[in-house]
Amino acid sequence: MSFSISQVSSSSHALTPYGWDEDWAAAFAPYAEQGLLPGRVVRVDRGQCDVVTPDGTLRADTAFVVPRDPMRIVCTGDWVAVDPDGDPQFVRTLLPRRTAFVRSTSSQRSEGQVLATNIDHIVICVSLAVELDLGRLERFLALAMSSTAGAALLGEGAGGGEYEAHPLVLLTKADLVPDPVTLAHLVEDIERIAPGVQVLTVSSATGEGVDVFGAVVGSGTSVLLGTSGAGKSTLANTLLGEDVMDVRAARDVDGKGRHTTTTRNLLVLPGGGVLIDTPGLRGVGLWDAKSGVGQVFSEIEDLARRCRFHDCGHETEPGCAVLGAIEDGSLPERRLDSYRKLLRENHRIAAKTDARLRSETLREWKRRGAEGRAAMDMKRGRIR
Repeated sequence: MSFSISQVSSSSHALTPYGWDEDWAAAFAPYAEQGLLPGRVVRVDRGQCDVVTPDGTLRADTAFVVPRDPMRIVCTGDWVAVDPDGDPQFVRTLLPRRTAFVRSTSSQRSEGQVLATNIDHIVICVSLAVELDLGRLERFLALAMSSTAGAALLGEGAGGGEYEAHPLVLLTKADLVPDPVTLAHLVEDIERIAPGVQVLTVSSATGEGVDVFGAVVGSGTSVLLGTSGAGKSTLANTLLGEDVMDVRAARDVDGKGRHTTTTRNLLVLPGGGVLIDTPGLRGVGLWDAKSGVGQVFSEIEDLARRCRFHDCGHETEPGCAVLGAIEDGSLPERRLDSYRKLLRENHRIAAKTDARLRSETLREWKRRGAEGRAAMDMKRGRIR
């Protein structure tokens, strides 16, 4: 069975609730000429995926799409082309990704893992049932702010500023902080480390803030990210108006969940918009997040431009504006420590994946080693 471009455009109205638009239709046009069917991936597991198409939801194998490249594995949120007459059915190709949330895996090979694609809002869920971990939140934000660059990293070339995924910090379980003054202070703490990022509070138990959050995610595609126990699936059920996602109570001792959600699921909200619920993340290693780190710590990078030396390391150099801000109290030392840590980690990951950078790093280590040995030889010569 074959499909013309006009047939795809008319029949794909069924995909409009899933985010189909004229740009996706234009991107799919070459595949329509091949008789393929458009669809969006709503779930992936065990090498297969559920794809919603104009003809309904079908089960397709993902092995056809560059299975050995972890950055090209079919992911929840992808728009794909499938063969409607295949038996078994395969995903034939991925349409260029507009945005992607990517983290590094915990493997020694430091591969990237794509968690969600073609997203407009990255919702970082932080539970108020436990003490705020500002360092972890800064890490999430750095990855979120690098999401548009992530699409270019995947070889898509669809980013370039035309499409962006906007981060949002959602403080969940707000009912556990009944004092409005305390809650306001917590919001201020987050706003200080998340420049330009919207911060909302919500409680699925009382309904507080759900309407405001629902309005934000009522258009485009949003992904819920956070640790287990942050209330992501409960919030998804609240927005859906029914218990679609399985949930369990978090442990009272530490507020942690038990990874009830095991796959990433794409859900259409009744009020409009698309939501991707994800399993709790234990680790969020950086991946090509230099630009995101710079945005999260924009005040440090602004200060660095005023340092006396352009290559200032902000350690002991004279005329360092960053150290000056630490001394006068305008910049918390914790922020500088976190900034350094994330930059080092991102550089280390990049060095493992970029042969040129690896070579430059090795030459720098050799240069410093040679200088150190020369200094030691001179010192020993003077002692003699």
